[in-house]
Amino acid sequence: MPSVHPQLLVRVRHVLKLAGFLVVDQADDATPGLRVSEVPAGVLVSWTASHGFTALAADQRGASSDGMRVAVQAAVVGLLVQRGHSVAEASDGNGIVVLPEDQ
Repeated sequence: MPSVHPQLLVRVRHVLKLAGFLVVDQADDATPGLRVSEVPAGVLVSWTASHGFTALAADQRGASSDGMRVAVQAAVVGLLVQRGHSVAEASDGNGIVVLPEDQ
């Protein structure tokens, strides 16, 4: 698949890293952190929790890895919107899509 939004991909990864987020290789599904990849609509940012966090959340009443995913997603959205990007929720609900400037 040809790269459609390479500059947007680089900018999003850079902003997230500068903010202190762990941005991991998009091909590595096992490592916890944020994944940034191109999709037809723009750039997808998704998050994978560590196995340790998932286990900890399962042991705590009222805690959930889904709740943490929502919190991480809100932080990422806030940061990217503050930096002038337009975002939308991914169609499957598992991440956000950063839209190219021409949309």
